Amino acid sequence: MYKGTSASAGIGIGKAVIVKEEKLVITRKAVSDTAAEIRRFKGALEKTIKDTERIAEDLAARVGEKEAEIMKGHMMLLSDPMLTGEIEGSIQNEGINSEIAVENVCSMYADMFASMGDELMQQRATDMRDLKTRLQKTLMGIQSVDISSLPKGSVIVAEDLTPSMTAGINPDNVTGIVTELGGRTSHSAILARALEIPAVVAVTAFLSEAKDGDDIVLDGSTGEIYLNPEPAVKEEYQHKKNQFMAEKKELEQYIGKPSVTKDGVKVEIVANIGKPEDVDKVLRYDGEGIGLFRTEFLFMDRTAAPTEEEQYEAYKQVAIAMKGKPVIIRTLDIGGDKEIPYLGLEKDENPFLGYRAIRFCLDRQEDIYKPQLRALLRASAYGNIRIMVPLVTCIEEYRQAKALVEELKAELDSKGIAYKRDIQVGIMVETAAASLIADLFAKEVDFFSIGTNDLTQYTMSVDRGNKKVSYLYSTFNPAVLRSIRHIIASGREAGIMVGMCGEAASDPMMIPLLLAFGLNEFSMSASAILKVRKMVTEYSLAELRSVADKAMTFATAAEVESYMKAFVEKVKF
Repeated sequence: MYKGTSASAGIGIGKAVIVKEEKLVITRKAVSDTAAEIRRFKGALEKTIKDTERIAEDLAARVGEKEAEIMKGHMMLLSDPMLTGEIEGSIQNEGINSEIAVENVCSMYADMFASMGDELMQQRATDMRDLKTRLQKTLMGIQSVDISSLPKGSVIVAEDLTPSMTAGINPDNVTGIVTELGGRTSHSAILARALEIPAVVAVTAFLSEAKDGDDIVLDGSTGEIYLNPEPAVKEEYQHKKNQFMAEKKELEQYIGKPSVTKDGVKVEIVANIGKPEDVDKVLRYDGEGIGLFRTEFLFMDRTAAPTEEEQYEAYKQVAIAMKGKPVIIRTLDIGGDKEIPYLGLEKDENPFLGYRAIRFCLDRQEDIYKPQLRALLRASAYGNIRIMVPLVTCIEEYRQAKALVEELKAELDSKGIAYKRDIQVGIMVETAAASLIADLFAKEVDFFSIGTNDLTQYTMSVDRGNKKVSYLYSTFNPAVLRSIRHIIASGREAGIMVGMCGEAASDPMMIPLLLAFGLNEFSMSASAILKVRKMVTEYSLAELRSVADKAMTFATAAEVESYMKAFVEKVKF
């Protein structure tokens, strides 16, 4: 049995198809006619953009607009005048061939993204390498591996799958994906989930063992893979696959049902999104609102900040689509850990404690913050938009943000521009400082949304990306649980809504505790909504309060997890 990282849930059973991309040999050649060489590069660039556009259109038709956005992001990178200008400049100034110019410039950007340590930037590095290879293949007249017409029952085995390769997969024929590289947040993994193909990534040394035609069984939920398993193992996993499909079908009955506990306590189960196109999936899974719209994605993969009008149209689109359901939009949460050259951010020594989020926005009011707040206010005329301020650590930051909102309201009034007059302005509670004074914040803000990923990181003083200390990163740590309970209690006492948009909001072992603490809103990936709704309807708060009281008596995260795991396993879902 091999073990990797779960990338897309489900059971895959089938025959191995080894996918190997031809290794490109890129050689440096001197070019005398640089004008002709630049024309050759432009021709290859145009063809690559058209091919990418075709892939995006195919994805949009087969899977959805959200997934097509991944390839549209590639088109934006290919059309970036900074990138193409550097390649053309390299050809012109160094007198070199297009292939080596593409190699040098794209590799420089990919290495820069990879060095940042941020998951999102790591993905940008993968995308850039994908584009580099595709451009070079077009220049060299080499066809990419076609995996669109594999036989039924195929399990793709590869060192890695690029987004462009994954986009061409036919899910009717491919029952699973196994790669030696990659991560859960990679665009290939995202596409695998969208195509509903079980996938396991980061499986060490699997290619050296697997051969074409080998029997493979994989569990995309646990990351387990069996190569040429015994018949009993195949039979066991076939049963698991049938069970998985039955459970998936069963969840559909929760569409349209209220999220109410057995003893009548109603909560809201909403979704996290990054782009307007993500709303389609939220509606498909019957989300009761948007708990977190990450606006930083509107600012990335471009050479200038989105205009107020562009932002207004994006926020308006989401507000209209959600038809009056709450839409919490987080103002720009960006800083020195993300490379956005046009913002002129210096690299922070410790970006998570540096110049970012509300700190950056309050310092860049005229060109960044006011246009965003004005766009949010204008879009609020079309739905139930709420504004959320990230990374607050003190009351003064919230008051400054709220004062700007009031200033812009007066400005819109003077121009006769409509907006939601009672628009709510709340905060993301994700720092130890905000948690400790949650009772003070609750007297001034309109709502809380707990960001458990950062709250855990800051409370435990742990960089969650550092493997050497990652064992300390647990939301079940008593310090983090006490913090969450205090935040919820402070909000409830003040009569404001308290939500959660971190990963803990959809954790089966955490949900009973959050219900017992009194959390009002659970925000998560759209695909988790129905499963969480089913869980909520199976519980009664009377039972959960005693469970939570017991859990809070333990001194370690391991003890809490063990206790909650045993409790959840007793409940028949």
